[in-house]
Amino acid sequence: MKTATRPGTEAEAHRSTRPRADALRNRERIVSAAREIFVEHGPEAPLDDIARRAGIGNATLYRHFPERSALLVEVARSVMSRAAESAERAGAEESDAFAALCRFAHDAVDERIGALCALLSDGFGPHRADLDTERLRLTETVEAMMERARRAGRLRPDVGHGDLMVALAQLSRPLPGTGCLDTDRFTHRHLQLFLDGLEAPARSALPGRSATLEDLRRATP
Repeated sequence: MKTATRPGTEAEAHRSTRPRADALRNRERIVSAAREIFVEHGPEAPLDDIARRAGIGNATLYRHFPERSALLVEVARSVMSRAAESAERAGAEESDAFAALCRFAHDAVDERIGALCALLSDGFGPHRADLDTERLRLTETVEAMMERARRAGRLRPDVGHGDLMVALAQLSRPLPGTGCLDTDRFTHRHLQLFLDGLEAPARSALPGRSATLEDLRRATP
């Protein structure tokens, strides 16, 4: 004999399996706070500080991210996703190829792209299935934008994707020392000085070659 199902039960059960809105907000606050803390203090920063910055209790943080590595992965995924979206918008909305590149660069430092330096820490292998999709999307979008600027004669030909991303990571992180934390007000000024140096024609020959993520991994103790 078939048991009758109360109307609405199936829909209610489906809703009960979805995260509550307040849980999603807490997760977003944790990831946002972690992004800031990892940029300021590195990937080994105390998780208690992240909970405090997010305005939530330690138990809430550990419920969402029982292990530090899970939080590092989510921060990296979020930063790469938001940066890729920014690059795609800039490329679609700016008719000038170099202007699109500059717009992306300024947006990327606001997104604290320096948080991606956590990918160089212990425990992150060269490839992760949970990050490779977003990494490839960001890399291909930025490289396509740079190639467009090269073809237009606006970007010097000896500048690579790694040159740009390393500079953005550096400029979105504070200077060493507790007395140098308030550098945000200078970031966009210094970034524009860097971007001016990318324009063609080049005024000097660059030594060495553009860095890759693998190069940075090898240089990290």
